[in-house]
Amino acid sequence: MAGVLAADPTLADFGEDPLWITIVKAVLLFLFLSLGVVFGVWFERKLISRMQHRYGPNRAGKFGLLQSVADAIKMGLKEDLFPRTVDRVLYLLAPVVMVVPAFLAFSIVPFAGMVNLFGVRTPLQLVDLPVAVLFMLAMGAVSVYGVVLAGWSSRSPYALLGGLRSAAQVVSYEIAMGLSFVAIFLFAGTLSTSEIVNAQGQTWFVFLLIPSFVIYVICMFGEAARIPFDLPEGEGELVGGFQTEYSSSLKFALIMMGEYLHTFTASGIAVTLFLGGWRAPIPISWWEGANQGYWPVLWFLIKFVLTFSFIIWVRASLPRVRYDQLMSLGWKVLIPVNLAWIMLVAGVRSVMLNEESRMIALGVTGVIVIGGLAIWMRFDTVGQRRKEDRKAQVEAEFEELSEEPAAGGFPVPPLDLPHYHGVSRP
Repeated sequence: MAGVLAADPTLADFGEDPLWITIVKAVLLFLFLSLGVVFGVWFERKLISRMQHRYGPNRAGKFGLLQSVADAIKMGLKEDLFPRTVDRVLYLLAPVVMVVPAFLAFSIVPFAGMVNLFGVRTPLQLVDLPVAVLFMLAMGAVSVYGVVLAGWSSRSPYALLGGLRSAAQVVSYEIAMGLSFVAIFLFAGTLSTSEIVNAQGQTWFVFLLIPSFVIYVICMFGEAARIPFDLPEGEGELVGGFQTEYSSSLKFALIMMGEYLHTFTASGIAVTLFLGGWRAPIPISWWEGANQGYWPVLWFLIKFVLTFSFIIWVRASLPRVRYDQLMSLGWKVLIPVNLAWIMLVAGVRSVMLNEESRMIALGVTGVIVIGGLAIWMRFDTVGQRRKEDRKAQVEAEFEELSEEPAAGGFPVPPLDLPHYHGVSRP
């Protein structure tokens, strides 16, 4: 079935498929995401256990492969409980609102170029749009309504705080994520995911736009609410966050599925926009048939699994940050850096379109980079000096408190040690 088709898909290739081919691709995508969630949980538990010198799941099935299947069946069959004070309609609707946009967001991810699917020449991608990347961002924004509704309908202070945290977190990090895509749009000249992959035929954008990629990776954790940015469900201070009042039933399984689907979408978008999509890496790309037929599916899945493994590695390595640190990073660091980087990319791109001005563009870029490094070193020196002054101040206050316990606080009456709890001074 693997035909050899050299043409890369464009927007003109979409919308021409028979209805049954569209249904087949939708079913295949649904099966990929559903089974991916089940075995993604197993893979995450297994990988983290190896990092911590444990075995992980090893009882149900070979290598514990059926453990996640057993957990899914258990949650589907458990008794569905409702707290007495919840808003039942919104309480039931919230998990659905979290899952459906996650499925829709993955529909724009291309798995391969033009293939021969049951005798029909079609791109191996469910749908593509002139504004496909904006559609993905819109689906991510809609899914946060599910988290907010889950927290509000639970009528619990912990769940409500988790929902509010999620809303504020998505707003801040979605802005930075959207800005990280602007440089890609400037280089590719389109918002279509299939044509963005075509634009990476010579060089992947991860090499051309490293700052955009780094910013996207940070925002990816904030958007998917993964450690170190999983503050909406921080069990240390919010018990379980927005999902506190959801029992381990089918509703809880849908919430977990929605979170995993957002992680999958973040990984798929990273592969599509920065890592060449379904294109083979060097030196495999030197083979003439590497990007033809169904071989690109293999390259896409390898990149996808490696990106997902990186997310798991970060979870196993970094602790959860404080909420004020999370918001400060998004608003005070990522957004300003992103805006400065976009200005630089736009200026260089507009100048480099003129063949005679390339040397000028390189010179201007070098001056801007050197000036930015000088400013950064200056601010870093000032910040280091402030830290040293603050440290000296804290040490002075500590010495003062050690000499006089009541200094800087409430007066503490002295204890009568000879008669304290019947213990006599020696």
